[in-house]
Amino acid sequence: MHKSRNFLSGKRNYLFRLILLLFIAVISVAFRTEDSDDFNISRREVVLRRIGHEMLLQSGDSTSRVLPIKKIAENEYQIRFEKELSFLPDSLMSITRRFLDNGPLSSNYIVNVLNCDNSSIIYSYAISKNKKDDIVTCSKRRQPKACYRINIKFKPTGITTVKNGYLLGGLSFLAFVGFVFWRSVKPRKALPDSQYTDKFTLGSVLFDSKNKKLIIGGKTIDLTGTETRVLLIFASSPNEIIERSRLQKEIWEDEGVIVGRSLDMFISKLRKKLELDPNIKIVVIRGKGYKLEVSN
Repeated sequence: MHKSRNFLSGKRNYLFRLILLLFIAVISVAFRTEDSDDFNISRREVVLRRIGHEMLLQSGDSTSRVLPIKKIAENEYQIRFEKELSFLPDSLMSITRRFLDNGPLSSNYIVNVLNCDNSSIIYSYAISKNKKDDIVTCSKRRQPKACYRINIKFKPTGITTVKNGYLLGGLSFLAFVGFVFWRSVKPRKALPDSQYTDKFTLGSVLFDSKNKKLIIGGKTIDLTGTETRVLLIFASSPNEIIERSRLQKEIWEDEGVIVGRSLDMFISKLRKKLELDPNIKIVVIRGKGYKLEVSN
């Protein structure tokens, strides 16, 4: 019984270490992915500022500033300018394609040019990695000098999705692994073993808990697993009151269901199997529980 306990304890310790290592691995990768996410977002904003700078140069403005890039939604950013400018759609498209099409950030995006006064879209186009899916309109018409904002919406590259998906999937995997191993190593509740012996002498009865047998006057009576577990508790504390709640908890709690009448049924079966020796009785102690009375 000691070996069994040590084995189960060892498996539990192994399981704990395994889950801890997996948890650390999942969290570490999640943080590395988050760091990568932050880096790529910062890099994307730098590229967008460069696009704004090129737009000002194309407009003949080499002194005014590109205002800080504004993130207006997930994967959508806004380029803003300090002063008014004019632009040729062809030039805008050429600039964005030069910085975005072959970069690592995204080659699928939509560009919307908005009028600052009423936020109306005065020009837009869509660029796809597959060039045949590009949507381009009115590229030859120069736009008058005015206050413009350029919104660029990128197709998700999987940066955030991968991070969240990895973390969620990793934790779900950990829960699954923990459940499987927990079921495989979950021992039944340890029962008192009376100085770690498998055999008990009760009057003229020899109780062999390991082989689930009673030997009375040379006659062998087989016990079920549950009968053995019930009698083992009694045999470990003969002539002592065993609370009914303790019996129910230690015998049935691991099964997830405790049924009161199940205990009465097994007590009745044990009484019949022990009745060959009149010096052994399982008696009811009203309001408390049961007692295995063994007379000398």
